[in-house]
Amino acid sequence: MAKPVVSLQLYTLRDQTEKDFLGTIRKVAEMGYTAVEFAGYHNTPANELKALLDELKLEAPSAHVGLNFGEPEKIATDLDKQIEYAKELGLKYIVTPWAPLPENPTMDDVNKLAGILEAAGKQVTAAGLKYGYHNHDFEFKQVDGKPVIDWLLEKVSADYLIAEFDLGWVHMGGQKPVDYVTRYAGRVPLAHFKDFGVGRSDTEVGSGVVDLKGVLAIAEQVGIEYFIVEQEQFQNSSLESAKLSLNFFRENGF
Repeated sequence: MAKPVVSLQLYTLRDQTEKDFLGTIRKVAEMGYTAVEFAGYHNTPANELKALLDELKLEAPSAHVGLNFGEPEKIATDLDKQIEYAKELGLKYIVTPWAPLPENPTMDDVNKLAGILEAAGKQVTAAGLKYGYHNHDFEFKQVDGKPVIDWLLEKVSADYLIAEFDLGWVHMGGQKPVDYVTRYAGRVPLAHFKDFGVGRSDTEVGSGVVDLKGVLAIAEQVGIEYFIVEQEQFQNSSLESAKLSLNFFRENGF
């Protein structure tokens, strides 16, 4: 296995991308990141965005693409547009970043969500891309003695659904990140590196309490291709935090 590539989820820099999307991507490359994950494109034509990525020699393996859960009849049509854009951009993965679940989910809720994810996965796969799901902590609620996330990954074939484990949220869900990437080895090409400090406040990668180093040690063995930094709350600036998180990987040989 090749050494995983360190990537930045651009949602981390949303305060910057709202003002200057393309200029912010330039700053990410100047920082030393070699890949980005998208969370929206700010109405930028795909060919223009691809030209910038090529110029900066930035990889863009994936994008977070929400499904229209509020209007299920529009999910497939909306997703088709996203697939077309992703293919023009040269993405490999389309990842759903969130799904609605009730406070106390039942097996009916699990089955309904699994059906939606499977249909999306088949649609994305038929277009030549791979489809994934990104967790928070609520997918670790138990239904019939097993976390929802495990039910989803059991009910939807690995052919149609990869896991983009958010390691910080795995931890906040009461589980060990190492256990999850090991259990689903070969099905976790993308891993979100999110760290938590006090309570539910996230912090720079490597400066919190989540066992991320444990995942670094086995990343190649379990087939992780991209380490993706994501942070939502900042003490100083989002750009400064992104630099500090990159330093964690540099200090650990990546």
